[in-house]
Amino acid sequence: MAPYRNQRAAALPARLSRSWLLTSAADTSLFAPALASEADSVVLDIEDAVPEEDKDRARAELVRAMQDGVSAWVRVNDITTPHWEKDLAALSEVRNLRGIVLAKTEHPDHITKTAMMSRAGTPVVALIESAVGLMNAYDIARAPGVFRLAFGVGDFRKDTGASADPMALAFARSTLVTASRVGELPGPVDGPSNGVLGEELASACQVTQSMGMTGKLCLDPDQTDGINRALAPSEQEIHWAREMIERANSGHGGADGSYLPRLARARKVSELAETYGLWNS
Repeated sequence: MAPYRNQRAAALPARLSRSWLLTSAADTSLFAPALASEADSVVLDIEDAVPEEDKDRARAELVRAMQDGVSAWVRVNDITTPHWEKDLAALSEVRNLRGIVLAKTEHPDHITKTAMMSRAGTPVVALIESAVGLMNAYDIARAPGVFRLAFGVGDFRKDTGASADPMALAFARSTLVTASRVGELPGPVDGPSNGVLGEELASACQVTQSMGMTGKLCLDPDQTDGINRALAPSEQEIHWAREMIERANSGHGGADGSYLPRLARARKVSELAETYGLWNS
């Protein structure tokens, strides 16, 4: 099987990934459309997406597909299950593994043990899905091996009784954002907004972006392009950044105390826009 991967997404550093597409490992026919989608990162899921009695088969087929050229992240089962060790043992010999997403991360040693069980240098995304995990987010963000934090909204709401209202989840989101900054990690990945497209998806992404999160999980390949657009610099931001940088380069910069922070922001916007292929569009 030849490697099939959206080349734009394949070349994008995972620290800048906006859309993280979860795809069930129970059905390998789903892999090709997921990998050909606009998803910045594809996550093959052998946790929630695979029934208990089917995990061994799904794991074996996932490993075979990756050995044959599939390149993706994998969400493994949480550390309290017998499947966690089996998952990591199987993946340690796999080519093309981009990294691991660890379900139900609650303590920093969950990350450390996962990293130690994996091939050296394998990045681990900590999926925070409970009140305990959230309260330990600062320690998790500084754990050896952690690459990025992500928010498991569904299980977090189940654990805490919180509604889907952005206000009810604001503390959780802001905690992950602040913890990521303290741990010197990329911005965290927000949870999915299932069953919405168009303006509804854009509105959900606005919440994500306004909280300081820079990525978003999804289960539907059709959401990936909308997420990418919503979490990239807007045309207005790019226009402002271009003008700001042009003035600075021509020696007509400002003199007030906000000038240097604004210039730094403009340069960051330009770098992101260029990485996402938007700067010269």
